[in-house]
Amino acid sequence: MKKLFLMLAVSLMTASVSAQNTAVTANKAGDNWYLGINAGVATPTFKIGDAGFFKGFAPKVGVRLGKNLTTVFGLAFDADFYFASSEKSFMKKKTMFDAMNLDIIGTFNLSNAFSCYQGEPRSFEVIALIGAGYSRSFGEAAHGGLNAKAGFDFAFNLGASKAVQVYIEPAIVLGQPIVRAANPLRRVQTIDGKKWDGIFQLSAGINYKFGTSNGTHNFKIEELRDQAEVDALNAKINELRSDADAKNGQINAANQTIADLKAKLAECEARPTQIVEEKKETTLQPIVIFRQGKSTIDAAQYASVEMVAKYMKNHPESKVLVKGYASPEGSAELNQKLSEARATAVANALIKRYKISKDRITTQGLGATSELSEENDFNRVAMFVDTTK
Repeated sequence: MKKLFLMLAVSLMTASVSAQNTAVTANKAGDNWYLGINAGVATPTFKIGDAGFFKGFAPKVGVRLGKNLTTVFGLAFDADFYFASSEKSFMKKKTMFDAMNLDIIGTFNLSNAFSCYQGEPRSFEVIALIGAGYSRSFGEAAHGGLNAKAGFDFAFNLGASKAVQVYIEPAIVLGQPIVRAANPLRRVQTIDGKKWDGIFQLSAGINYKFGTSNGTHNFKIEELRDQAEVDALNAKINELRSDADAKNGQINAANQTIADLKAKLAECEARPTQIVEEKKETTLQPIVIFRQGKSTIDAAQYASVEMVAKYMKNHPESKVLVKGYASPEGSAELNQKLSEARATAVANALIKRYKISKDRITTQGLGATSELSEENDFNRVAMFVDTTK
């Protein structure tokens, strides 16, 4: 018998290790707790007076508070209360509760042990129970002592979240104390001289699983990545870090450039302000009018040239720019040459006829224009601009 139990334990541990190869979210202290109630009947495993196996029943109720430590193993505190309201109870007591069991039980989810956990509980599971605790009988001769409990839960997980579990539980409790029972862990002598070593009970119950830190009411499979994917992600991270370092270098260089420009700006702002006077040109009033297509000065136009010469003699520091123009008739190239020739003719008159120094006179041919006057006759001119200031 011992070898059989040993082989069963080794098989269960091997299956459990295989099941736990599926990584699940961490089981925190407040995770995977459940609370349940159950009700059923109990019957003696051996004949007691006129009662016996399935010959005399005692109603029972129970409360269970448990925690699933892994997808296979769990622990629970179990409390069962037996009562009867008439002499039909095989325990023959008239108190409300005839007896009670207080047990610490281990739970073994055989469905998960032999078939890996799929990420949520199956609709139907088989769970083995085994544990020990304390039993107590009440009434005329109250007795108490240790007990052992074993059974199975045939469980159904309901709802989309699998938060509710209903189950049918057959179980045996050894060492259940009854009237004048003295040794709860082996067969004991009863009042009628018969031997009895426990009870068989059948219960129906419901458990509610409280919410967990992973957002569900049960264990949740971790989303694992294979090593190749991890290596690829690490390579991408290193690449992004290199890009970030390069951009940081560019930002630092830009910041240095900004700092240099700010320093230069501050240096410029510290310098004394230099006021640059803008040279203004003053157009002298006399103009020289030319005939169409001609660059020679008519006799009547020398009066204007003489007035400018007199101005320059009265102002020895003055300098004059002679601007030549042509009317819009004709080609642009011809008009450009004609305007230059008219400016040169006026400058030569100032130099040769009125003895004005050559270095005080400059000329500029500005080609054809229609902007000086609406009459083309007044666009064929030479004008004088004082460039001294």
